[in-house]
Amino acid sequence: MAALYGALEKGQVGIFESPTGTGKSLSLICGALSWLRDFEEKKKQEEARLLALEHDGQEEKKLTPLDEPLPKGTLEEPGCPDSKGSAGEPDWITAFVQKKEERDMVDRLKEEQIKRKKREDRLEKIRHNVQLKYTAKRKRSEEEETKRLLQLSKEVLLERGGADGLDHNEEELILDEYESDEEKKVVPGLEEDDDDMEEEHVTKIYYCSRTHSQLSQFVHEVQKSPFGKDTRLVSLGSRQNLCVNEDVRRLGALQLINDRCMEMQKNKHDKKSDGEEMEGKRRRVSRTVCPFYSYEQMQFLRDEILVEVKDIEQLVALGKETKACPYYGSRYAIPAAQLVVLPYQMLLHEATRSAAGISLKDQVVIIDEAHNLIDTITCIHSAEVSGAQLCCAHSQLLQYMERYRKRLKAKNLMYIKQILYLLQQFVSVLGGNVNQNPNSQAIPQTGTELKSINDFLFQSQIDNINLFKVQRYCEKSLISRELFGFVERYGAPTVVKTNKEKEKLAGLQNFLLSLQQGSDKEGPPQSLPAEAESDQLRSASPLMQIEGFLSALTNANQDGRVILNRQGTVGQSSLKFLLLNPAVHFAKVVKECRAVIIAGGTMQPVSDFREQLLSCAGVDPARIVEFSCGHVIPPENILPVILCSGPSSQQLEFTYQTRDLPQMMDETGRILCNVCNVVPGGVVCFFPSYEYERHVYARWEQTGLLARLAAKKKIFQEPKKANQVDQVLVEYAKCIKRCSHGGGQMTGALLFSVVGGKMSEGINFSDDLGRCVIMVGMPYPNIKAPELQEKMTWLDKTMPRAAGQAPSRVLIENLCMKAVNQSIGRAIRHQRDFASILLLDHRYARPAIFNKLPQWIKERTQVKAAFGSAFAELRKFHRGKLDTS
Repeated sequence: MAALYGALEKGQVGIFESPTGTGKSLSLICGALSWLRDFEEKKKQEEARLLALEHDGQEEKKLTPLDEPLPKGTLEEPGCPDSKGSAGEPDWITAFVQKKEERDMVDRLKEEQIKRKKREDRLEKIRHNVQLKYTAKRKRSEEEETKRLLQLSKEVLLERGGADGLDHNEEELILDEYESDEEKKVVPGLEEDDDDMEEEHVTKIYYCSRTHSQLSQFVHEVQKSPFGKDTRLVSLGSRQNLCVNEDVRRLGALQLINDRCMEMQKNKHDKKSDGEEMEGKRRRVSRTVCPFYSYEQMQFLRDEILVEVKDIEQLVALGKETKACPYYGSRYAIPAAQLVVLPYQMLLHEATRSAAGISLKDQVVIIDEAHNLIDTITCIHSAEVSGAQLCCAHSQLLQYMERYRKRLKAKNLMYIKQILYLLQQFVSVLGGNVNQNPNSQAIPQTGTELKSINDFLFQSQIDNINLFKVQRYCEKSLISRELFGFVERYGAPTVVKTNKEKEKLAGLQNFLLSLQQGSDKEGPPQSLPAEAESDQLRSASPLMQIEGFLSALTNANQDGRVILNRQGTVGQSSLKFLLLNPAVHFAKVVKECRAVIIAGGTMQPVSDFREQLLSCAGVDPARIVEFSCGHVIPPENILPVILCSGPSSQQLEFTYQTRDLPQMMDETGRILCNVCNVVPGGVVCFFPSYEYERHVYARWEQTGLLARLAAKKKIFQEPKKANQVDQVLVEYAKCIKRCSHGGGQMTGALLFSVVGGKMSEGINFSDDLGRCVIMVGMPYPNIKAPELQEKMTWLDKTMPRAAGQAPSRVLIENLCMKAVNQSIGRAIRHQRDFASILLLDHRYARPAIFNKLPQWIKERTQVKAAFGSAFAELRKFHRGKLDTS
């Protein structure tokens, strides 16, 4: 807490490590909020002092006569020598300058107070005007209203009988007229007023973590802490988590929910401006607006949020109760909040940050669970689209344009044609044709090709198109939402009226159906039930995914690569954007913030954060501070052992060349048999990959080793499907509990897991669930993977060599040890827990690798060249724990 307080006070960038079970969350809360409380108190005292000085100065002016002689020592008295200050200036000059600075500060404070008052008055005036308009609208005579409705109905009837023959409720599928930013007319003085209207952000702390459950847990810790009653806390989330409009929530996909919400807001704005339309203009038909998007109710919700600390679930419940939108209500509360809690994807993505109204200027950011921070930034800003999605989007958009061509404005048609051209060229570069079924088009030459962004744009012949403008158009026009509505409406041919249209749109349905059949080897029956059709069409919104890819292509050429993955057919092939330099996106966060804290249970090895993230982001090395604290468990509660050889003196080295040798797999099995004989409860064994785990399992089954293991421990395997993980863990825990009470020959359970799998992160093997964790070999990543090879090449070109090692080599070691540290950290989860850790590979003893273990494990690790001494230590450790319990 003291180290955190110091880092915030000095405005540093801190890398903080505190093992799980040591009270990390509470330490972050107390350290950060103590600093914030003291900072606010100092600011208040300084303001009060300056205002008091100004008041005293004004009083003195009133009392001093105008003709009073000046003090001695001024230039007015030539006979008196000037008294000099420390800087060589006369004292009166120094005093004058100091007073001027103080007066300027007071003037600034007064200006801020006046500005705040003007802002409040303006808001009050706006509220009053809105109320007047609302009252006037209510008083409108019935005759005028009836006349207006009659006129509207005539216009609608005329439109329905027009040349295009559209239904009146098809109006909502037609894009509004689009104006790019440079074409918009700026009303003089409007921008200034908008700036004045923005509420001032108080100094605050943004706390980020990976999942909503971790954030809820943090909020509950704040509620229990001494700061719980006095802290203004806001929990932020996506619309998917915070939306209380059931009709919108039912859409399921996040992008669909976002687009629908924004469309409903736009509808509300259009509805307000309806009365201002000129008499001869065509009026839009009534569109749905969100009943929860009420300014007054959201302001009330904002106040409720700031009064008492609430997590996401409590916020949603309050939104339903008050009939106000929690998504926007929480955003209104950001400026006045002291602690903002949010998923770190929201903070790390600039567009999302801006849309949420998050201002990082001179604020504090704490990123918890940050061990995967680099990967997270890379994933957020990378994107992949398949050939099937590209062809599907082209077909949908082409048919949309053909149907509404007469009703679309020139600007919309121009951008739609540009998007169609882009999609056509993307499919062409994969070796296909957009006018044919992608799943029946074979690729003549398969393989993976990497291109720089510029080379890809030239090869695709799209370098003449301004992707920034196209991206902006997609974002502002909500074209993907309109297209989704079009596909949803005309997926079933029964809706369409004319034979020609029926033929066109039935073709769209058949095309989508063929895509689904092509992607599923078994394939659905030819005649789908109505529900299956609906689900299939609901998920058919490929343009949303393609927008992300277009956005990724606007990165700087040197910061990313495009991977052309040609596999079998055009439908199976894909285009992927890979971000190589995550620092370009993190730099904006670090530069704006007063201080940034990157925290986690296991942050080793930290060289990745220092070099790949902070140095590349332009952070001064003097500003970076590292802090790592030990575990709260006593030293005798953990036994980490690096095992260099097995029971038959076979050296343990699980390289790609040696790990599949029968003698190496048999030696591993013998080690496990011995371990299971002396370790009570649960043993978790981590393998480098699913493939290797299957290979070893099959070998042990063949040799009878598996039967010997099963005699002592019931064997469980990590499932491939995520929805089966909980079931396996429940059975595993039940078995261990049953064995501990039964007292038979079976002493517990053995769980085969995979590094980087579903059980290597976020799962707690506390107490009897993980009395021993075994790491088989070193889980180096596949260096033949194109993405990793490109990253290694980029690092070698851009990073300096560290301690004689190539940056690419350091990256490989760091990825391996990060995965190891996450896996072995699963066992010790609280103060009274105990466990042994076995690292099976002599390479762990090498200094470069050994030093990348967490400090609290490294300082207690024993390196054992022979199995005998290691086994003796293991038996002694667990027998000692049984005796004390």
